[in-house]
Amino acid sequence: MRKSDLINQISEKTGIPKVDVLVTLETMFKEVKESLSNGQNIYIRGFGSFITKKRAAKIGRNIKKNIAVEIPEHFIPAFKPAKEFVNEVKSNRK
Repeated sequence: MRKSDLINQISEKTGIPKVDVLVTLETMFKEVKESLSNGQNIYIRGFGSFITKKRAAKIGRNIKKNIAVEIPEHFIPAFKPAKEFVNEVKSNRK
């Protein structure tokens, strides 16, 4: 499913115009990005958590030049689904 498909489905199920759904969805994505960049995690009960994970510094390898490259520690965004969400997906996939 693509973003446009999601917008169409939400619009059909709620009766809200597609433009309003698009604006709401884009605003949500923007707020999630801003919160995670500021170091704030987002917890949505029954759905999951948007969190940042710390990656330790390590030595990588540039394959083309065959030299070692130091990769500094950094943070990456991650999603951790709630137990209810995981159980629902498991039960529906059978």
